[in-house]
Amino acid sequence: MASLSTTTIPPPITTRRTFSIRAQALTRSEPDPELPSTSSSIAESEKLPITTVAVRNDRTRRIAMEVEKQKAKEAKERKEMVNRKIASKKAVSVILRREATKAIIDQRKKKGPTNSKKLLPRTVLEALHERITALRWESALKVFELLREQLWYRPYAGVYVKLIVMLGKCKQPEKAHELFDAMVDEGCVLNCESYTALLSAYSRSGLLDRAFSLLEEMESTPGCQPDVQTYSILIKSCLQVFAFDKVQSLLSDMAIRKIKPNTVTYNTLIDAYGKAKKFSEMESTLVEMLADRDCQPDVWTMNSTLRAFGNIGQIETMERCYDKFQTSGIQPNVQTFNILLDSYGKVEDYKKMSAVMEYMQKYHYSWTIVTYNVVIDAFGKAGDLKQMEYLFRLMRSERIKPSCVTLCSLVRAYARAGKPEKIGGVLRFVENSDVLLDTVFFNCLVDAYGRLECFAEMKRVLEMMQQKGCKPDIITYRTMIKAYSFKGMKSHAKELKELLATVQRPPLRRHKPDF
Repeated sequence: MASLSTTTIPPPITTRRTFSIRAQALTRSEPDPELPSTSSSIAESEKLPITTVAVRNDRTRRIAMEVEKQKAKEAKERKEMVNRKIASKKAVSVILRREATKAIIDQRKKKGPTNSKKLLPRTVLEALHERITALRWESALKVFELLREQLWYRPYAGVYVKLIVMLGKCKQPEKAHELFDAMVDEGCVLNCESYTALLSAYSRSGLLDRAFSLLEEMESTPGCQPDVQTYSILIKSCLQVFAFDKVQSLLSDMAIRKIKPNTVTYNTLIDAYGKAKKFSEMESTLVEMLADRDCQPDVWTMNSTLRAFGNIGQIETMERCYDKFQTSGIQPNVQTFNILLDSYGKVEDYKKMSAVMEYMQKYHYSWTIVTYNVVIDAFGKAGDLKQMEYLFRLMRSERIKPSCVTLCSLVRAYARAGKPEKIGGVLRFVENSDVLLDTVFFNCLVDAYGRLECFAEMKRVLEMMQQKGCKPDIITYRTMIKAYSFKGMKSHAKELKELLATVQRPPLRRHKPDF
């Protein structure tokens, strides 16, 4: 980390624009070389040495050339602007025609008897693609139904696969299976990709028993043998519910079928083992990955390794890994620096945090909302409210919308500093913004007012939650009960304990699926 040795806080990152005004300034200050201005200037030039006159003539000639270039450039820009306006006028008519066709798609019930089956292929496919990208699964299925009614429609497995993948992301596995059956009924040839898409839909919803049954079906279906992507999806789903025994079974099955893990498989394993603090398994997986010449580590491998050691405070090990990955030619990205900032913040090493911040600015790494949330929280915990507020203003000036994580960091910092009036400023910001609030933010607010013994404000948080459509959970009531009990307000605590009995408790841990 020798390259991150500076300690000063970087100034705000601003965007500077430079304008070519040299020629314009010269045209105002210098005379035209072709038109002598006054007789006095001629007389003065006659008194000057020949070399001085030659230099002046050469200078005025260069100025004239620059002026001509500037004029030509401005004329070219004017011409391009006119051409753009003409092109935009032509494009408007095309756009309007397409929007008129899309209106038929969006108003499915109003379609006519003939034109609904003669829509332009490009327009319908564009409408379908837009809805798939936006994960608007209900609207996408309606457009797909309209697509199948077109006179020019022919079944295509690729469209089905995209829809199934979308439904998997939207946690709609049964709808995905219906499309899979429709694809079979329309005569599309099943392959590994289509099966993997359906398997992914079930695994994303935690239905791993259904996903494993599909894996068995793939193994017995000719031309649909599972590949490395199929296994990688299942391995990731098992790791998310800590089913490490099933992961080993899948890896053994891959070895028997001679399916080699790829970079995604290894990165998934390394990241999961690191989060579970299984460092021996993480290290052995990394060694196995390094031994595979066809599967080299990348920046995601580096980030997973750094995060694993940074989360448990092993900063020296994290820095050694960082240096080794860089030596092997892997360059860091913004996520890498976010991990470094978070790790240094957890051990309160603000000197190195500042060094990373300056390094990011020096080499033009644009800050993300994660970057701002990490540094705002770190300086808030350090009690440096001035720097925290400066970073919050900088975040807004960069047009990065704060999240509930940002607001929670501000509220906690002001509570620790004993400044309830500052928390009121955060609430005023919330009222004038469109930040989507959640129960976690309100619980943070309840805890802050409880620590500050502002019990009237703490009680009003429940009213705010009701106005925002958020329901208090078990943490909300327990936090309030703790605050009341600490001050000996037994009647208030007893009232909340009665409400606590009616609140549904969340599951203590995620259960493994029933295989």
